[in-house]
Amino acid sequence: MLCYYGTMIQLKEGDGLKSFEALYAEYYDKVYYFLYRLCGNGDLAEDLTQETFLQAYTAFHRFRGECEMFTWLASIGKHVYFRYLKKNKLDLDSANLELVVNTYCEGCVDPEEHMRRKDIEKAVRTIIEGIPKKYRDVVMLRIYAELPFSQIALVLKISENSAKVIYFRAKKMLMEVLKFEFEL
Repeated sequence: MLCYYGTMIQLKEGDGLKSFEALYAEYYDKVYYFLYRLCGNGDLAEDLTQETFLQAYTAFHRFRGECEMFTWLASIGKHVYFRYLKKNKLDLDSANLELVVNTYCEGCVDPEEHMRRKDIEKAVRTIIEGIPKKYRDVVMLRIYAELPFSQIALVLKISENSAKVIYFRAKKMLMEVLKFEFEL
């Protein structure tokens, strides 16, 4: 029996599938929503969610309970998504960065504002593509998975303080470019 943050998972012979079905039922929507926010495509998010749970099922014996279950599943989902991008020769232009743009643009009313928003979205993509992987991973987990820094630290095997510093440095880089290019 494995306990993770208040939920018990049975790992006895023959009972693992039932336990995993319960896990699937509990976390499917949350994992799907996370992946949907990354890719912006419902059908793709569903496929990625299925692949995430398939990989989680095959690796379930390695889950040690050091982080929350969703954190573990989000980490698997992120890797599944990045593998999909690589396999299909895509880049972060395929990612839905609307959430990041919403942080910097409030409401889109007229065509001029719409174009400004698209320009900012393009700039955000370029910045995120150009930052080192450690920054990109922290930003993606913080913005898309909405994980606390403590969980990001566990997933990336860094200290919580490092996760905070990396995130705020990435945010500062993003804001500097946006302020310079768009006078925000």
